[in-house]
Amino acid sequence: MDATAWTPPWWLPGGNAQTIWPALFARTHQGALPKWRRERWSTPDGDFVDVDEYVSERPPADDAPVLVLFHGLEGSSASHYARAFADHAAQRGWRCVVPHFRGCSGEINLAPRAYHSGDHEEVGWILGRLRSRHPLAAMLAVGVSLGGNALMRWAQEAGHSGRSVVAALAAVSSPLDLASAGRAIDTGFNRWVYARMFLRTMRAKAEAKWRQFPRLFDLDAVRRATTLYAFDHVFTAPLHGFQGTDDYWRRAAAKPRLAEVRVPALALNALNDPFVPADGLPRAAAVGRWVTLWQPPHGGHVGFCRSDDRLRFPGHVWGLPEQVCAWLAEAAGVQHG
Repeated sequence: MDATAWTPPWWLPGGNAQTIWPALFARTHQGALPKWRRERWSTPDGDFVDVDEYVSERPPADDAPVLVLFHGLEGSSASHYARAFADHAAQRGWRCVVPHFRGCSGEINLAPRAYHSGDHEEVGWILGRLRSRHPLAAMLAVGVSLGGNALMRWAQEAGHSGRSVVAALAAVSSPLDLASAGRAIDTGFNRWVYARMFLRTMRAKAEAKWRQFPRLFDLDAVRRATTLYAFDHVFTAPLHGFQGTDDYWRRAAAKPRLAEVRVPALALNALNDPFVPADGLPRAAAVGRWVTLWQPPHGGHVGFCRSDDRLRFPGHVWGLPEQVCAWLAEAAGVQHG
């Protein structure tokens, strides 16, 4: 790990500034704004997922590596980190694909369900379909925040067979201990800023889901929810087979089973992430030989902003995909494009 890659600008002190500024103002790409080509896939349960593929000015070779990025809570291919990874993948000559979790592509999904942090069956189905589509290519996967926890859960369930699908994977700023992260985001400043931001769109989607399936859940309780714990208790958990928030956070968390991963995997978490507390992060002795931990002191939550000779102000987030993709390429034995 290049420690300088995670050194923030002097004008971004603390985890909150290093989280908020990169998402709103830092440069995500070095060329033109990434363009996406969308494809709709029908799911086995009669629903759909929308999958965006980055449209590169130089079409990749048929056997070019495929970078699959699973977004975070309420994220999409428009998220700042998705643009940054797509831009860097194109520079390497790789494909970049961003599958959307159900309801996150701008259109409400059809089934009486949404998505959740332990959605490893969905991750596995998407990866399997991409593996079939690109049989000659090395497939590399990145999960960001919620998407990283779900990706790690897939790797745990897949065991040794996972290596026939994905050559290497990375989880970035992921709440691998969901209970610890859930408590943090529902407390103090986090509750009034981050939790409120997430709940604004999550409640709107829940209302749309209730209009599709009246009485599927307690709509009044969803409207009253002011914490992620309360929302998960009345919406996320019951729709996905969990017995409330505590059961959901316990069973969906990847941290307790990291030693079961059998695919080269990187877990990157900044120690000053506002809502993934450092004391809840995994320790090297507990993860097994397949999992590498990077835990730099700075970076915030999916921030990792830099200010250097390439762009002094407002800074950029290019260092994140550069470092993560370099690790993936080395772990998978992939040559730079």
